[in-house]
Amino acid sequence: MAKLNTPEDIYGDLFRDMHRSGLWEDGKQIADLIPKKKPKKILKAYKEEKDAADFDLRSFVESNFDYTTARNSDFKSDTSKSVEAHIESLWPYLLREADKPVKGSSLIPLPHSYIVPGGRFQEIYYWDSYFTMLGLVASERLDIVESMVKNFAHLIQSIGHIPNGNRTYYSGRSQPPFFACMVQLLAEHKGKKVFKKYLPALILEYKFWMKGKNKLGKKKLASKHVVSVKQGILNRYWDDFRDPRAEMYGDDVELQEQSGRKARKLYGDIRSACESGWDFSSRWFADPLKLETIQTTQILPVDLNCLMYHLERMIARGLKIDGQKKKAKKFRSKAKARKQLIQEYFWDETLGVYTDFNFVENKSTGTITAACAFPLYFSLANRDQAAQIANIIKKELVKEGGLVTTNVNSGQQWDAPNGWAPLQWIAIQGLRNYGYGELANTLKERWIALNTKVYKQTGKLLEKYDVMDLTKLSGGGEYPVQDGFGWTNGVLLALLKEDERVTRL
Repeated sequence: MAKLNTPEDIYGDLFRDMHRSGLWEDGKQIADLIPKKKPKKILKAYKEEKDAADFDLRSFVESNFDYTTARNSDFKSDTSKSVEAHIESLWPYLLREADKPVKGSSLIPLPHSYIVPGGRFQEIYYWDSYFTMLGLVASERLDIVESMVKNFAHLIQSIGHIPNGNRTYYSGRSQPPFFACMVQLLAEHKGKKVFKKYLPALILEYKFWMKGKNKLGKKKLASKHVVSVKQGILNRYWDDFRDPRAEMYGDDVELQEQSGRKARKLYGDIRSACESGWDFSSRWFADPLKLETIQTTQILPVDLNCLMYHLERMIARGLKIDGQKKKAKKFRSKAKARKQLIQEYFWDETLGVYTDFNFVENKSTGTITAACAFPLYFSLANRDQAAQIANIIKKELVKEGGLVTTNVNSGQQWDAPNGWAPLQWIAIQGLRNYGYGELANTLKERWIALNTKVYKQTGKLLEKYDVMDLTKLSGGGEYPVQDGFGWTNGVLLALLKEDERVTRL
C-alpha cells in the first residue's frame, strides 16, 4: 500500500525550520497545521521570502496555515453537576463528524463520526478508543461505538493497519491491538453477526502484526513486529519510520545529540515505545532512569502478546460463525501455542509475576508493571499464578488513588507516581476473573474517589493522575497534563454505571 506523505515529506525545510526555531512550544502544533493554500504555493513563497532581513517565520506560518484547535477548550464545567452528568455533557465536544480531506494536512480523513481524547489530541487514537467505547456503551451511545469500529475497519482496509492515530505521521506504527476487543464489545450488544462482518478486518490486522514471519530463521531472529523464539513466534512493538517524530521533532533530535547513539536505532526505539502507548516508561530502558537507554525493539512485551492471543481467539470465533471450521481450528491452535509461549517467556518464577522478556539478552527484564494484569484480563494465568500476581499488585502497585503504572519513579509519565484509566480497568476486571473481588473493588473505589475529587476541585477529568500523592494532579511526560479526556471518561462512567446495574439487579 502506498506510503502516506507526512508533514516533513510535504514541507521539507519549512517543516524542519519551524521545529528548529523554538517558536512553538509544542511540536504537535506544527505537525497538525492546516494549510490555507496549496502546499506548492506555500513552499514557493517560503523559498522566495525566507532569506529577507525582515522575514518573520511565525507571521509567515500563521498567514499560510491555521492551527488545529481543541473544540473542548471552550467547554464550561459546572461542578455542581455529578461527574456522570459532566461526562455526558462532554461527549458532544469530543465528537468529530466525518472528515473532509484537506490537501497538505496531516489528518487522515475518516468516513464516520468518532470521539477524540481532548486537549492537544484532536484526532482518533487507537487503543484509547476501546476504553472510551466502554463509557459510550454506558451512555447508551452504541451508534458512536459502531461508527468508530467502522472507521478502524476502514483504516485497516485502506492503509493495512490501524495507525497510532489518524495522522499521516503516525502511519509507521500502530498501537496495542484492541480492535478485536472492540468487535467483541459491539457483538455483545448487536449479536454474533458483528464477528462475521469484521472478520476480514481482523484477519488483515493479524497479517500486519505477523508480517515478516516467513523471513525468520537461525540467522534472522526478528523482522518488524515478529521475533523467533525456540518454540515459535512472539511479537514486539515496531515503527517502520526511522527519523525524529513529526510531533516531537526537536525533543528527539536533542535526545539523539545528547546520547551519542546511532540516530536510526534511537529513533526506532523511541517510536516503537509510542506504538506501545507507554511513551515513555522505565520498562523500555536499560537504565530505568535514563530515556536515552531506551531499547523497546529488543523487548517482547507481555501485554502485546496477550492482546495477540485474544486476536487469534476472536478470529477463530469469527471463522467458526462464518462456517470456516478448518481455518477456525487453525487459529485456535495458534492461540493455544501462544498461550504456552506466554507462560514460558513472560512468567518470572523468581518474582512471581509476569514481566517483559529481553530476547537479545535472553532473560526477563525483571520489571514490575501494571502490564502484569493483562494475563489475568485474558484469563491466561493459572490459579497459583493469579494468587501471586494479586499479591504483587497489592504490595507493589496499589496506592491511595488506585493502581500505579510501575514501581519506578523515573520522571516519565508511564511510571510512578501516575495511574492511567486503561490500566485500572484491565487490573479490576482481571482480578475479578480470578475471584479477587475485594482487591478489585479497593482499586475501583480509590480510582473513582480520586477522579471525582479532582473533578470537583478543577472541573476537569484528566489524561492521567498522581495516585501516590493525592494533593498533586500528575507528573512527568513530554507535554502538560491534558484534560478532556476520552479514556478517563469512558472507564470512569463504565465503573459508575456498573454500580447502577448491580443495584438494579
